Amino acid sequence: MHKLTKDEELYLLNSIRTIKDFPKPGILFRDITTLLNNKDAFNFLMNHLEKRYKNYNLDFIAGIESRGFIFGAALSAKLEVPFVPIRKPKKLPHITISQKYSLEYGIDEVQIHIDAFSHIKDAKVLLIDDLIATGGTAKASIQLINQTNAKCIEACFLIDLKNLGGSNEIKNMTEIYSILEV
Repeated sequence: MHKLTKDEELYLLNSIRTIKDFPKPGILFRDITTLLNNKDAFNFLMNHLEKRYKNYNLDFIAGIESRGFIFGAALSAKLEVPFVPIRKPKKLPHITISQKYSLEYGIDEVQIHIDAFSHIKDAKVLLIDDLIATGGTAKASIQLINQTNAKCIEACFLIDLKNLGGSNEIKNMTEIYSILEV
């Protein structure tokens, strides 16, 4: 499996701006807009993901709203496989299935079209998002994919915020590939 060298990881990490105390004091926010705005770094990332996943024989790539759409759609175009959005409630126009997940103070939900993978039996799906923190959204998204006739074969994240434990929450559900761990 294709992985980055430490120098390549550092290159990508240096293309991501860190903002202290956003959105609240004590948080170090990883701002990927600087990576997206850097055509060389973004192309490097997408070429890396293409090399990693080109032999996976994926049927679909599913991206989590909203930054997962950016990486997922770009990778879908490179690999020439369909893209499926996983969205917040009431954003998809057709019949959906939903999965709720817990937040620190409440519950949220993600949805997918009920027929997103229906034309391929046992479809192999890559889930992608910009980062994994506590893992609630990723876990719910994997459950959604697996509720259909598809199988989430790996979850890919640009950044894994290791100290928040999200990757530990989903490691028994699917393979995980985190490009950067902070």
